[in-house]
Amino acid sequence: QVQLVESGGGLVQPGGSLRLSCVASGFTFRTYAMNWVRQAPGKGLEWVSGISSGGDTSYTNSVKGRFTISRDNANNVLYLQMVSLKPEDTAVYSCAKSPWPRVRVGVYEALGQGTQVTVSS
Repeated sequence: QVQLVESGGGLVQPGGSLRLSCVASGFTFRTYAMNWVRQAPGKGLEWVSGISSGGDTSYTNSVKGRFTISRDNANNVLYLQMVSLKPEDTAVYSCAKSPWPRVRVGVYEALGQGTQVTVSS
């Protein structure tokens, strides 16, 4: 079965950086688009970024220029490099598998348990 396991979250000061990782198993990773989504306290699920099977990337406006999504198809790992973090980036971040090779915002086949990112001084 599909398994997605995130790591790399933590507490960071505003302006700081973190790199999230998601190890995927149970499916042919290289043939599917993957996404990062987040959920802040008291809010709904928000799509953050996606990467197609071919490596095309997309981002929600609030993180453009600060976050970078990438994938390592040889090792079935999805990454999210986050710099210039802001308090409003505080959330649980999860990776999400798309059912197709291309990203479609809001359509996911599986989500991981997530990793907490807290941006605070």
